[in-house]
Amino acid sequence: MKESTFVMTTKQSIREAFAEASSFLAAHEVMEPQRNAQLLLEHVLGLSGAAYYMALPDPFPDERQKAWEEVISRKAAGEPAQYIIGEQEFYGIPFQVTPAVLIPRPETELLVEAVLQQAEQLWPQGAAPAGRAASAAEQEPPQGQGAGRVPGPADAELPDREAARPAAQGAQPLRRRRCRHRGRPAPLVAADIGTGSGAIAVTLALHAPRWQVYASDISADALRVAARNAEANGAKVAFEEGNLLEPFAGRRVDILVSNPPYIPAADIPGLQPEVRDHEPRTALDGGADGLAPYRIMMQQLPLLQEPPRLIGFELGIGQAGEVADLLRQAGHWDEIMIIPDLAGIDRHVLGVRR
Repeated sequence: MKESTFVMTTKQSIREAFAEASSFLAAHEVMEPQRNAQLLLEHVLGLSGAAYYMALPDPFPDERQKAWEEVISRKAAGEPAQYIIGEQEFYGIPFQVTPAVLIPRPETELLVEAVLQQAEQLWPQGAAPAGRAASAAEQEPPQGQGAGRVPGPADAELPDREAARPAAQGAQPLRRRRCRHRGRPAPLVAADIGTGSGAIAVTLALHAPRWQVYASDISADALRVAARNAEANGAKVAFEEGNLLEPFAGRRVDILVSNPPYIPAADIPGLQPEVRDHEPRTALDGGADGLAPYRIMMQQLPLLQEPPRLIGFELGIGQAGEVADLLRQAGHWDEIMIIPDLAGIDRHVLGVRR
């Protein structure tokens, strides 16, 4: 087994340090060694863009050598660069990531884009019909940035139901209320199920600020990360802890979006080590065939006031046909769309009720 501790050689330029680290990572079978070395070098030096490239001929700063050796050693041992840096960009927005959450992937940006496009077609005014607003019990909208409390250490002695109840810094707990202005269009309600880092929910909230955006996750640790991301990016999102659709029982949800765990359990040992050994198992394991979360969500739809008019799922390779069939069998949507990712892989399924 190769020694994964990286030690710089003699004095060298930043460009030479980059080349040396890239070769070291390649020798340890790290995928995209140059890309990883550049990400980590930019992080250690605090440089990016043109400033990074202009600095390449400069001597490597002595005071950054220890940090450089540490991050390259961690990467060679298999740790994802995003966890080392503590950040991953999604839809042009920076998101904090920790081992409590799945690292956001570029293909999920296509799901967000598709949901925003379909919602604009379904609701050109960006709101639910006025008649519906007069009769439906509405949720209290998220208050402030990153609204919605996630459980903290002090909740350990509280019943689970109480620990999962949102309330938060300067924000009132979520509560249902009657629409005070009958006949006025109600804000669209969007729910991100299995939010992880909050990438989908925060992005939707920022790009559709008139919506009421909610997000749930079964992991309290993930919700804390998501809440920090909402606050850091100035997004109004309310967070709740619970299993899939359960936190939204009795509520109206117009738009439901989810990137749930979809890896078949038997396939997890064969994943890339940096995924298998570092990303949370609960965010990967989709049961025997990877489809368990989708089936459960279809079974949980009766918990909602009515099925969402727009639903969007991300899924794994080869799963699009089966997930599309689940939506067809549910019978709530008159148009089912399968959307490929940039590699041509069928990656998302949307259901729309026109």
